[in-house]
Amino acid sequence: MAELELRYGANPHQAGARVTASGALPFTVLGGAPGYINFLDALNSWQLVREARAATGLPAATSFKHVSPAGAALGLPLTDSERRVFAAGTEELSATAAAYARARGADRMSSYGDWVAVSDQVDLATARLLKRETSDGIIAPGYDADALDVLRAKKGGAYRVLAIDPDYRPPATERREVFGVTLEQPRNDTVIDGELLTNVPTAARDIPPAAARDMLLALIALKYTQSNSVCIAYRGQTIGIGAGQQSRIHCTALAADKACAWHLRFHPVLQKVRFRPGVRRHDRDTWMTQYVGGVQVTDDAWLRAQVEEMPPPLTAEQRADWLAGLDGAVLASDGFFPHRDSIDVARRCGVRYIVQPGGSLRDGDVIEACDEHGLAMVMTGLRLFHH
Repeated sequence: MAELELRYGANPHQAGARVTASGALPFTVLGGAPGYINFLDALNSWQLVREARAATGLPAATSFKHVSPAGAALGLPLTDSERRVFAAGTEELSATAAAYARARGADRMSSYGDWVAVSDQVDLATARLLKRETSDGIIAPGYDADALDVLRAKKGGAYRVLAIDPDYRPPATERREVFGVTLEQPRNDTVIDGELLTNVPTAARDIPPAAARDMLLALIALKYTQSNSVCIAYRGQTIGIGAGQQSRIHCTALAADKACAWHLRFHPVLQKVRFRPGVRRHDRDTWMTQYVGGVQVTDDAWLRAQVEEMPPPLTAEQRADWLAGLDGAVLASDGFFPHRDSIDVARRCGVRYIVQPGGSLRDGDVIEACDEHGLAMVMTGLRLFHH
């Protein structure tokens, strides 16, 4: 049996933690000393990007925090405005680097101190992008020599770097122990692909290729997000994830709020903001989140102190006009909608396409709501709870 000792478990007082496997461990530690939560993030996030790569044929990346993705994305080119909003700089980006810039750009404030997973070999462009972000570690199938040098030097050599065996496949049965009791189930190895997207019960039935791609990405993200969960995706990246809520409408509202905040960050007023010299990257992200109406994180005096000139708050009319430009997003749910309320909320943040398992007693009400809003909805028949 292979074994790797850890400093502690989920909390510092839980000493004596370790990682074990019946055979060889499927990863190699190339830098730093990953901890218990790091491995939970690493092993879940790797599965996400591996499956997203297989489903779409594009490099994939995810930014994980506390065993759920803050963002997940595919390696599509970035526009100039996306580069600015995602703090991606002006250097040439590989597809893998673009995937991570998009994944981190989904919710940069939440991604502070993230665990990163990428589906492909890490190149120098990706390592350089990651070098300037506050991050705990990365898992990938391999690293170019110059990229590995950059990552090993990060955090004074303490940055955690894992190389995963891309051919590793776990046993068909998974087990976990809770309170001295062992729970056992078949692994959720269902393949998420286009075959799931054929049942469209709404009057609007057209699912363009870009929307189908975003549906697959969102479903795979939900497969590795703590339930209940709802994900909104757009242009090859998640833009709002509502995770771990006890009701479906709270998942949807949280995802919708994040998606609206994501789009408002592109508002022309924000493109003209100039931060004072020395303001850190995370403080800039916090400022942006506060300004566009996200979670109240600090006071007005702090906000004014970060910028050369504080712009006036966006009016309700400015916000509504700008949010009207967000259209064509996908909303995915890991479980069925018990009521139509989530559909009504979704349309307010640019959602045009919905994908969910179906199976509720009120499926008819949900379909009717989609028809009222002109939304196309897919029912997959596949629940994706993850705990």
